Amino acid sequence: MMLCGKMLPCQSREAFITVTSYRSGIMDAYLRHPRLEGKAVRIQSLAQLILMLDALLDMENCPGSPLPLVAGEEAGDWMAAFRIQILFREHYTWQGKLVWQDEDQEAVFRSVLELIQLIDEILAE
Repeated sequence: MMLCGKMLPCQSREAFITVTSYRSGIMDAYLRHPRLEGKAVRIQSLAQLILMLDALLDMENCPGSPLPLVAGEEAGDWMAAFRIQILFREHYTWQGKLVWQDEDQEAVFRSVLELIQLIDEILAE
């Protein structure tokens, strides 16, 4: 039973992003997600990343059966690698966890804006 106005938890909403370059919100990165069936999609901005994640989340018809986790990559030629785990979503109010694979650090985010800020802070260093 779905309750209107309630935020519903979503399982396996995880994406893996490898960033090869970044400058002022312009990035060269690759996004992996279970819905992409093992293929990596090239991402060229934070805005494109958010829009792509949103489209992938729309396809999940959550709540439903969880999708498998995305396999990360072994160390490679990139500046950062992240796992984005979206635990709850209602419109653009997302809650979840950003895991910075390279530094073995994680941060919780309470909105899409906070997720963007976290990624920008990490990559702008």
